[in-house]
Amino acid sequence: MQSRGSSHRVSSMGNNRSRIPALLISMFAAFASIYVAGRLWLDAENRVYLIKELDRITGQGQSAISVDDTLKIIACREQHKKLDALETELAGARQEGFVSNPLIETNGTYSTRRPLVVIGILTKFGRQKNRDAIRKAWMGSGASLKKIEEGKGIIVRFVIGRSENRGDSQDKDIDHENRLTNDFLILDNHVETNDAFPKKVKLFFAHAADKWDAEFYAKVNDDVYVNIDALGATLATHLDKPRVYMGCMKSGEVFSELNHKWYEPEWWKFGDKKSYFRHASGEMYVISRALAKFISINRSILRTYAHDDVSAGSWFIGLDVKHVDEAKFCCSSWSTGAICAGV
Repeated sequence: MQSRGSSHRVSSMGNNRSRIPALLISMFAAFASIYVAGRLWLDAENRVYLIKELDRITGQGQSAISVDDTLKIIACREQHKKLDALETELAGARQEGFVSNPLIETNGTYSTRRPLVVIGILTKFGRQKNRDAIRKAWMGSGASLKKIEEGKGIIVRFVIGRSENRGDSQDKDIDHENRLTNDFLILDNHVETNDAFPKKVKLFFAHAADKWDAEFYAKVNDDVYVNIDALGATLATHLDKPRVYMGCMKSGEVFSELNHKWYEPEWWKFGDKKSYFRHASGEMYVISRALAKFISINRSILRTYAHDDVSAGSWFIGLDVKHVDEAKFCCSSWSTGAICAGV
């Protein structure tokens, strides 16, 4: 009896062992069938597509489709699939807010995921009266400043550097004013001096482009009043231009006389006739996002001259930039529809 039971257990173990390889073979066969079926389905799709192409080509008088044409058709079909996938990803990105939506105007209010413009009002120490006048006249402060940002997509900041004597009363006065108003962009790596104004403008564009991803960036002097609504309406008409440089364009004389108000130390670089190239007047001008990013990336190698407007104009020579000569940016007088006015 014991011998018979032992032999029965041995026989059962042998049967179990024989079932395991059979199960593995069955699973492998099933996966292989699915793979082959998938390949056949894909090949069938390609064959249908090739047959249609063959019918089209033979209908045009060609006798047969070549091997090269076959390969091109297959490659083209794969590219179509990739493009469809990219379009799907792009649609998803738009829904998530990673792609800018077109600007919408509703009763004078401009709404977009990306700010329309960052305005930098370049100011100096001892000019608080000018700043207070600007806050009352057109910039606003506190809740009204926030309303302009959120409702119109227009960000406005006073731009200033640091004192030559870092941490002195001038720096403390600016810090105190900023704590009350929260409307400064302080350039900590820039020292305020009379001859460093063009560098300050360059740093404003660079820092503003790093801090805010806006459609446009505007430089304004602190003795200029700006019509916010007129500015918004004008900029909205130029959103289709990727690289735009906008302002009251001019081209004046280069002065080589040392005691002249507009003396240019490097006057000899502008040729024998001593005339500046075309550039926007310095009271106010606007550049698009791509140009601000260009300045940010190349800030260390972009040359500055004696005047900020000439310097800005020089940065865009040789670039594929649309120069827009807009009379509304000529701030010499306030007229109907004007964007700015000097005081």
